[in-house]
Amino acid sequence: MDLNKALITSASGMRAQGARMRIIAENIANANSTSLVPGQEPYRRKILTFDNVMDRVSGAPKVEVGKVTEDKSKLPQHFDPGNPAADGQGYVTLPNVNALIEMIDMKEAQRSYEANVTVIETAKQMLSRTVDLLR
Repeated sequence: MDLNKALITSASGMRAQGARMRIIAENIANANSTSLVPGQEPYRRKILTFDNVMDRVSGAPKVEVGKVTEDKSKLPQHFDPGNPAADGQGYVTLPNVNALIEMIDMKEAQRSYEANVTVIETAKQMLSRTVDLLR
């Protein structure tokens, strides 16, 4: 793979991981939110998928954000009869966001982002050394 393709691939990976971090941040921000109206569902955790695509111009493999879907797992309930969102039995439906899982996902996205930055820095150094050799 030439260095230009490595740069394109790593840059697309950085964009994808940046989008993943935004979704994770949204999940964490809504981890404790509830519906304002009894009977309505609260926030559902969002999940991001990635697609492998080929750049038509350079032929480099790229990563793009696929689709963002809602996690369809069961929503937990908490007994809180004083809450305005409580149902007739006094239970409040909470989001299906686990902050620990989100933090682990965030750390993984951060490490992937950093790995792509390292690839870009290495490719730039190699390009610079090649130019120096040609002088």
